[in-house]
Amino acid sequence: VASVAYTGLPPQGQEVMEQIRQGGPFRYEKDGTVFGNRERLLPPRARGHYREYTVKTPGAADRGARRIVCGGSPPNRPDVCYYTGDHYASFSRIAQ
Repeated sequence: VASVAYTGLPPQGQEVMEQIRQGGPFRYEKDGTVFGNRERLLPPRARGHYREYTVKTPGAADRGARRIVCGGSPPNRPDVCYYTGDHYASFSRIAQ
């Protein structure tokens, strides 16, 4: 898995990372829900380990393709987070 610096995230991604650390509030209803890792691109973990969050895409009428997926507990202090700009086709580990 590639990596991306926190400062290399789009501004909306940095905002979402701050919201995760604060425990919300989140913009979208699905934010904070379990990410199933069906693509198997992230390290295998027990169901419920990963949670997904929407990164707003400017100009998009819907949630867009950008997400942050974090793993660990509690959710506001994740062990690891990943960014995808292509709706789970690829991930980059966020270096914090």
